[in-house]
Parts: sequence; structure tokens; C-alpha cells
Amino acid sequence: MLILHTYAPPLPFTQISNSSTYHLAPFPAVKVSIPNIIGPRTSFFIMKAKKLQREVDKDEEKEEAEKASRGRTRGKEQEKDYDRDPEFAEILGSCLDDPQKARSKMEDRLKKKRDKILHAKTGAGTPVKVTFNKFDFSNSYIWFEFHNIPLEKDISLICDAIRAWHIIGRLGGCNSMNMQLSQSPMDKRPSYDYIGGANVTPSTFYNIGDLEIQENLARIWVDIGAPEPLLLDVLINALTQISSDHVGIKQLVFGGSEFENWKENLTSEDAGCSIHKI
Repeated sequence: MLILHTYAPPLPFTQISNSSTYHLAPFPAVKVSIPNIIGPRTSFFIMKAKKLQREVDKDEEKEEAEKASRGRTRGKEQEKDYDRDPEFAEILGSCLDDPQKARSKMEDRLKKKRDKILHAKTGAGTPVKVTFNKFDFSNSYIWFEFHNIPLEKDISLICDAIRAWHIIGRLGGCNSMNMQLSQSPMDKRPSYDYIGGANVTPSTFYNIGDLEIQENLARIWVDIGAPEPLLLDVLINALTQISSDHVGIKQLVFGGSEFENWKENLTSEDAGCSIHKI
């Protein structure tokens, strides 16, 4: 608290004596109170700012701890990636010196870890029946009949196989007019006539439709273009292996506009019916 002695402006003089000496009459002392600058509201904001700062500090500490943890995890993963298998190294080391011993060790290793390496087949034990019914390379259906209604993972596998088949065919990978290596003897170093291979008439897979499924039946429309039997062999080989290892396929029919219980009026919204993009 400050005490200020304030004088007012000059007032009329009061004559005290004949000596012409005049005195100003002082005002009484005035007490002025200056309010506290840091009031309750200001104090609240300061406390709030301190609290926010503490939270920011905690978040930064937490982030640094997480970075350090990730660094340690990556280090462990790298150590695991570059870890050596002494047993496998021993087998590889003995391949040149004693191949029979290395083979025996590998067989023992497979027996011990058989459950982790080999998986039971889920396909069919009977081979796929393949028939042709007026198949036109430029406009035909390929029909599938499964032993059971395929699961979602089975349909995904079938779609992936057909998609890969179409890509290889579209890029000209299945051209029976250029089979130099498969038709040459392998008892000597192979040779390849790249000029002759480049001048062979190209074979291109033109177009393919979607895979349509109704219960345990399926079909897909293809336009292979020029007759190329090698393309069909590649597809049949792939589907035969899929049927044996994964999902049983009872038969494949190339060609024909109708097939057993197939219903043309069903849509993808009906039960047991679906369409999958290739």
C-alpha cells in the first residue's frame, strides 16, 4: 500500500499576520490501494499452462521410450534374420565331401521337423476328369465341377491361378511354336536361337471373363484367339495340382453353352451364387 501526499491547486491565501507571509493549507493524506495483479483468473491460466506443459513433457518422454523400444526390437529381428543354423550349415558343409552323409542328415532333419514343414493335403485323391465339348478357342466357356462347395480361400486360389494363366498367355508366354529348350536334348549345354525365337508368330490371349460360381459348379468365358493347345495344357496342369493339394475338382469341361444343373437366371445376390473378377 502506498501513501500519497497530494496537494490541491492553489487556493485563496489566508492572511496570518502583518508580515505578509502566506501558507498553503495541505489536504489530508490519501491512501490508495493497488489491486493484486495476479488475480484468481490469471492464477488459473498459469496453473493450466503448467499442467499442459507437464503433459507435453510426458508425451515426449513416452515417444522417446517407444522409439528406443522399437530400436531394440529391430535389433533383435536383425539378429534373428542373420542367425545361423549350425545343423543346416553342417549339412551343407558335408555335401561336397560326402553327399550320401549329407542326404542322410537331411532326411533325419525332415523327420524331426515334418509337422512344421509338411501339411496335410485337402484336395481329392481322384484325378480330374477332362473333356472337350465343341470347344472354340475364340468364344467358349470352361466349366468346373467341384466335389464340394468351394470355400472362400479355395475360390481365391482358383482365381489367382486363372489370373496368372491369363497374364502369361496375354504376354505370349505359352507359344507352342517356340519350344526350343523343351525340344532340345539336355545332356549337353543348351543353346537358344534368340533371332529365330523373336521371329516366331506371336500367340496372344485375347480376353477373359469373370469366374461365376453356383454351389459346386463354376464357369469362365475365354477368348484365346488363335488355337494354342499349350495354353490349355498349362491350365490343366495347374488345376490338376490344385485339385490334388487344395480343393477337389471332379471334372473340367472345355466348351458347351450348358452344363448339368447350371441356371442362367441366377444373380450374384442369390444363395450359393457369386461372381469373382479375374
